[in-house]
Amino acid sequence: MINELLFMNGYGIYVFSAFIFTLSSFATLYFVTKTQFVKEQNKFVAKFGSLNTDKAKSAKSQRINKEILANASNN
Repeated sequence: MINELLFMNGYGIYVFSAFIFTLSSFATLYFVTKTQFVKEQNKFVAKFGSLNTDKAKSAKSQRINKEILANASNN
């Protein structure tokens, strides 16, 4: 019974290899994306993390920053 399920009339090797390839591709994509996100997040914190209150108020008053903040709060 289990052998029939694993071999699938000779097609089991193709089915399981495709399944493993798909899972490994998704896992790789996830880890690459997460790594890039953390790197960009660290760059953002390094650049904007130490803003004093005057610079923060100035950044909030700019039109493009208002749009970014509005979109970020909606998500």
